[in-house]
Amino acid sequence: MSPAQIRLTTLWRREVSRFLKIKRQTIGAPLLETFLYISVFGAALGSRIDQLHGIDYVVFVIPGLIMMSWATNAFANNSSSILQQKFQGAIQDQLSSPASPLELLLAFSLGGFTRGMLVSLLTLTAGALLVDLPIEHVGVLVPALFIVGFFFSQLGVLVGVRAEQFDDVAFAQTFVLQPLIFLGGVFYSAALLPEPFQTLTHFNPVYYMINLVRYGFLGFSEANIALSLGFLSIATAALFAFNWRLFRNGYKLRA
Repeated sequence: MSPAQIRLTTLWRREVSRFLKIKRQTIGAPLLETFLYISVFGAALGSRIDQLHGIDYVVFVIPGLIMMSWATNAFANNSSSILQQKFQGAIQDQLSSPASPLELLLAFSLGGFTRGMLVSLLTLTAGALLVDLPIEHVGVLVPALFIVGFFFSQLGVLVGVRAEQFDDVAFAQTFVLQPLIFLGGVFYSAALLPEPFQTLTHFNPVYYMINLVRYGFLGFSEANIALSLGFLSIATAALFAFNWRLFRNGYKLRA
């Protein structure tokens, strides 16, 4: 391996080791939360709603929960990790090390991505054990999940860099990210909403991410798949480029 690959791998392993040291909080708690969502919504609402668009309600919900698990955990990992290292002064040492800003950004990104992927895979396993979950379009599902995970990983980096205290991270997660996810159609179909709420839902970017994942699993979507995947790819690339510029300039990272 080249020196750059060794540095990147070492930094990535440090991030993975960090969240595995508190795995009951970083992995166990999100998995329990998702399992409760499946149980409560499947048992309580599934018996009343029965089906949405010809799909069993609990099956309809699970793809959204998998996407939500990947998104929230990738975001939470990077935003908290970067802010914590800013407080400790460790991030300044890393910026002064032989590791380039790109290597540092990739290491943080892959750390959050890995945590999100791990929790979502466990969520997928739990859902598959409870219901018969099909995978209709793996060619859409895999890139959609990977781009969604990388997007929220970058979003976590951005919030972590700009945050000055832990309340800033908690505010972004509680008052911005969670409402966008819950109002993006995880637990319902936007087509069933009355106006103007149905139209407003189409301005929520998370709505299109959920539709991509749901299409990959169930073959059902309320949005154009090609356009959704294209715009999501462009948004992720733009966010990565912006974060790279922040790291190169040391914005709010250097003392």
